[in-house]
Amino acid sequence: MRIPRPSLGNSAWSATLRDMRTLTTLLASILILTVTTVGAEKASYIKARGGPTGAGLFVDGKYIGPAGRFTVPEKYEIQPGEHEIALKDPRYEDYSTKVSVQPGKTTKVHYKLKKLPPPKGPFGRLRFGGDGEESFISITAGDTGPVYVNGKFAGFIDELNNAGGGMLIQPGTYSIRAESQKYGDITQTVTVEANKVTVIPLGRK
Repeated sequence: MRIPRPSLGNSAWSATLRDMRTLTTLLASILILTVTTVGAEKASYIKARGGPTGAGLFVDGKYIGPAGRFTVPEKYEIQPGEHEIALKDPRYEDYSTKVSVQPGKTTKVHYKLKKLPPPKGPFGRLRFGGDGEESFISITAGDTGPVYVNGKFAGFIDELNNAGGGMLIQPGTYSIRAESQKYGDITQTVTVEANKVTVIPLGRK
């Protein structure tokens, strides 16, 4: 026995078709949005490899961290597009280049800085200290905030702090600015004397 299929009127059938088309369009829109969102979540990165490893890495004039730590290159998130990359170390000539960063990709920069003639002595030593008992272990371990001497990049906090560390610098008066991740912004004018240690005290945020 054949069971008859229920029939729909023309108006009801047209309404059903419209509903199906609307649903199909909605599902397609959701699919496109999902694919777009997944693509947007893929981050882009910059990685610089070369010497010296601890050179400061700047993107479009802004310091983002040391190029590497303990001979291992660091990787930093960056927006896709055209960027100017600079690497700086006070003992070397600055290096700059332009890169095109692709979405979801890691852009690699290879560099080798040219060493400057060594400055002549005598020298004093400038370092950060305080906020605890002095030792040869840095109390700012992992703090890669930049340090500027008279407006020029001179390194990062972690490498310029402990009882035996710091930078050798010719005697004179200097404007020091640091952006410590642990202690906040530090701005100070110091006078360095030959064969003496000048300590810039650190205090909690």
